Amino acid sequence: MKSYDKLLLQNKAWAQEKGIEDITFFSRLAKQQNPEFLWIGCSDSRVPANEITGTDPGEIFVHRNIANLVIDTDLNLLSVLQYAVEALEVKHIIVCGHYGCGGVRAALSPVYLGLINKWIRKIQHVYVAHEDELKGIEHMDRKVDRLVELNVLTQCRDLAKTSIVQKSWHKRQYPYIHGWVYDIHDGLIRDLLQLVPGEADIHPIYKFDTNSWT
Repeated sequence: MKSYDKLLLQNKAWAQEKGIEDITFFSRLAKQQNPEFLWIGCSDSRVPANEITGTDPGEIFVHRNIANLVIDTDLNLLSVLQYAVEALEVKHIIVCGHYGCGGVRAALSPVYLGLINKWIRKIQHVYVAHEDELKGIEHMDRKVDRLVELNVLTQCRDLAKTSIVQKSWHKRQYPYIHGWVYDIHDGLIRDLLQLVPGEADIHPIYKFDTNSWT
């Protein structure tokens, strides 16, 4: 049996099992989605949002990219963010990285990787901002894992700099922003940070004038 045929068979088995467990499951999902969470995670195949959080389809709105980056010129990310915050009115945004991230490790390497080098440049900016600390970590795996953590914290704060988040904070005091790191060795999530509306510590230069919101 070919690998993609196996996926189709597994899909049929999953659908049948769900239908047996709850006969209204698919009819409810088909009507609308009403997730409470937006997940910004890494594209790594070992870190599926629903699987590691034990949630069902419809509970988490998901965006994934290499090394879970929040880049202010990424229209894909910004479109997802806007829809999740303004249309779905999610209450929480989770930025979830993972230890042993290949994108973060690549950012520490001088090897030319083509287009990916442009993408991971932002991780290198995070490294430069924390160079004194990271230079003091001799073991490469531990250095990568610490940069994973610092990268998550940076992406959370960059979310707080967006007009989309700030406008929602002003209007309805949501969403909360959470920084998580998943450990692929034991399956557990480490909670690093929570940014609460009105209490986020961001430089005033990034704050929009609330009187300008329409």
